[in-house]
Amino acid sequence: MEKKYLKKITSALSAVVFLSTIVLPGNLFAQTKETQYFPIPSSRVGPYSAMGTGYYGAQIDYMNYVNATGGVNGVMLTWQECETEYNAAKTVECYQRLMTKDGQKMVVFDTLGTPGAYAVINRMAEDKVVLAQYGYGRTDAADGTVWPWVFNAASSYWSQIAVKLRWMAELDGGGPEKLKGKKIVHLHIDTAYGREPLPTMRRLAKEWGFTLVEIAIAPPGLEQQSQWLQIRQEKPDWVTFWGAGSGMNSTAMTNAARINFPRTKMMYVTFGGAEEDMIPAGDSANGTYVVSNALPGKNYPLIKNIQEKVYKAGKGNMADPNRVGTAYYNRGLGASILWVEALRNAQKMHNKVGKAVTSEEFRAGYEAINMTEARMKELGIEGMLAPFALSCSQHEGAGKFALMQWDGKAQAFKKVKDWTGPNDPAAIRAQIVESAAKYAEENKITPRKCS
Repeated sequence: MEKKYLKKITSALSAVVFLSTIVLPGNLFAQTKETQYFPIPSSRVGPYSAMGTGYYGAQIDYMNYVNATGGVNGVMLTWQECETEYNAAKTVECYQRLMTKDGQKMVVFDTLGTPGAYAVINRMAEDKVVLAQYGYGRTDAADGTVWPWVFNAASSYWSQIAVKLRWMAELDGGGPEKLKGKKIVHLHIDTAYGREPLPTMRRLAKEWGFTLVEIAIAPPGLEQQSQWLQIRQEKPDWVTFWGAGSGMNSTAMTNAARINFPRTKMMYVTFGGAEEDMIPAGDSANGTYVVSNALPGKNYPLIKNIQEKVYKAGKGNMADPNRVGTAYYNRGLGASILWVEALRNAQKMHNKVGKAVTSEEFRAGYEAINMTEARMKELGIEGMLAPFALSCSQHEGAGKFALMQWDGKAQAFKKVKDWTGPNDPAAIRAQIVESAAKYAEENKITPRKCS
């Protein structure tokens, strides 16, 4: 009896061993499945949290969506997060901390802020990491011959301010001649971000004949009374507002209302113009113009797919799902779409379809990005971004923006003008090349050759 029992046990164990040899390869495959690592240097706390939660939340949602739909040719996306609080020193700390995950080096870094970008930009070439400045950062990095690892997709601040000035002239009834003799205040946060558009503003002030008044606000920008008293004394025709954080941005509108400065003569920068910036200001926000490099909206097919495949599966990153499709969210979505496009390009270009890529291969894939209208339709974001293509030397994207205006009654933005570029794109490009060349000379950099 005992022998029969032992025989059954032995047979059972043999069956288990046999079955394990069948399922083991599947387990090994799961453990060794190709992955591509992306860092998330988020800013979810502090005065700029409305931007960070929307922007980085969208990036994580998109990576979850890509993984839920099979990855990038089977390559799954992984990530880890580090809180920067939109602080340059902490951004550097996060850059170092996020460099690797599970032995895999990051291929891209996205600081969501010009101060953070300036803090790490000189490390990119040495570390071989793409700095993806999605509509922010150092503008002359759009010259890929001098800055081979830095990009300004989708558009730079110099292009943005030139477009804003063009729209001001158009809203006043004509071209640049309509600004001649007028006064424009550049009200800005006193950081590298706030000062970034000034070279182009100063040039156009001379060429177009308007008076430029530069007024700075100490960060985080919640104290603005003295600045608005100065604006009341200056009596400008327009105010370009270059703020960051819902507290600073909404405070500007309430102060404008206090001195009876019309919001229809205020034009907000992309990082000052989102639903989270307008709503806290209440009626004071009504009529404010806002520049957009990624239009808000929930009706894009990709947004609907994310809601279906990510949020219904309980994997959504936004604490408030109603924020999906807002301006900051869609901007973060646009940024992460470019990462995935670069990865897909790199796989194809380097015969690595279904495999992870190196940072050098990823950079080449980034330079091959071509966001045509047809491609954006395939991605489910037709109309959300302006079409553009990158190259070895051209690291700025479209250089185009859309103009929105806040409708306080509807609690939503209305598009006023479609994708528009500067009056003088060639002059903007010349300014970029000249500035980059100067930097290269000062730092003994030999620009690379681009065919």
